[in-house]
Amino acid sequence: MQVVAGIVITVLSLLCWVGQTVSWLAPATAVKLTLMEAEQDVEPTYWADIRGEAPWDFLTLWTLVVAGVLLTIDNSAWAYFGLIGGGMYVYFAGRGIFTRVAMLRRGLRIGSPQSVKVGFTFLAIWGVMGLATIVASAAALPVS
Repeated sequence: MQVVAGIVITVLSLLCWVGQTVSWLAPATAVKLTLMEAEQDVEPTYWADIRGEAPWDFLTLWTLVVAGVLLTIDNSAWAYFGLIGGGMYVYFAGRGIFTRVAMLRRGLRIGSPQSVKVGFTFLAIWGVMGLATIVASAAALPVS
């Protein structure tokens, strides 16, 4: 079960981290892959927000990828990366959801209804994964 959990964490967090990395380094490619909306299709404020968020996510979201890999290979250090990475993903998901809801309520264009729905779905998945990883990591820490 631990190997399966490690693989799931690795794959889902790698999907997020690679997506944000592509969004940062190659926005035109990210648009083609539907990882983000084209600049002309969204509000300038939203575009600036997601463009500024991408490099930060590149720098921080790798931590859960490492936790998943370490869990898969049964390295006890996974729990420490899991606490940090899980927290980063909970923050990432929560900020993403709350920001998008606030922008939608103000009538700002943040993408097609379908892409917004997909975005909320993946943010929720990553947030739940982050919370579950925090719980599992805390339970796995040595008690002294």
